[in-house]
Amino acid sequence: MRKNLYRLTFLERLYIPEILRGMAITLRQMFRRKETRQYPEEKWVPPPSFRGAPVLVLEENGVERCVACGLCSRVCPALAIDVQAAETPDPKERYPAHFEINMLRCIFCGFCEEVCPEEAIVMSDAFEFAFTRYEDAVFGKERLLTPVSHVRERLTFLRERR
Repeated sequence: MRKNLYRLTFLERLYIPEILRGMAITLRQMFRRKETRQYPEEKWVPPPSFRGAPVLVLEENGVERCVACGLCSRVCPALAIDVQAAETPDPKERYPAHFEINMLRCIFCGFCEEVCPEEAIVMSDAFEFAFTRYEDAVFGKERLLTPVSHVRERLTFLRERR
């Protein structure tokens, strides 16, 4: 049987030092400068590292980057992504005929962004959502397609971190 290598002192058994340390933290927080944002008038601008709603990247020439590999739907822990592939006249090219993300299920984890080999799905800076019907929360391909100019800052951030 092992002996206890460290015996607690009487004060440590009463937890008084820990209680005082916790009270000191509380007092420090009470006297800090308050951060209040007047929300609708003052918008918060998220940093490039922020993970908002996922979007599909649309190139300048109007071509979407997604090749419908389905990795994003397989890696999604919330099962929020639904992808169905179709082929172009060129037999080696594929595109998503059907691409949906259920924003009520999405947990904004960013796994879809990490696994995408084409940088076709990116976490945007959109975070303000309000839905009155379930159907409004299911974003189709038309609503997800975003020009590359709107997510260029996020793409640059991702390339620097890889």
